[in-house]
Amino acid sequence: MSNTGHIIIKPLVTEKMTQLSEKLNRYGFAVRRDVNKLQIKKAVEDMYNVTVKSVNTMRYAGKLKTRYTKAGVISGRKQGYKKAIVTLVEGNKIDFYSNI
Repeated sequence: MSNTGHIIIKPLVTEKMTQLSEKLNRYGFAVRRDVNKLQIKKAVEDMYNVTVKSVNTMRYAGKLKTRYTKAGVISGRKQGYKKAIVTLVEGNKIDFYSNI
């Protein structure tokens, strides 16, 4: 297995995830499809120096996309991904905006 930096693809910063993080101390990440909850927990704890209470995951299939070009219609599929919702223990926080 590769190192923990390659498990998390990117943090999900959306209005819905921001509300969850403010109310319930939960944060969302796009993660590789082949990792499990224990690996996600370890990666988040190592990367952000926090204590993870629980991890919930969900898998998303890629959406179908169609483009109209001079050569005709090109159909394809976006890549699917796995989303992890990580709940931290009370008092811990992740600030995604600190290193901008």
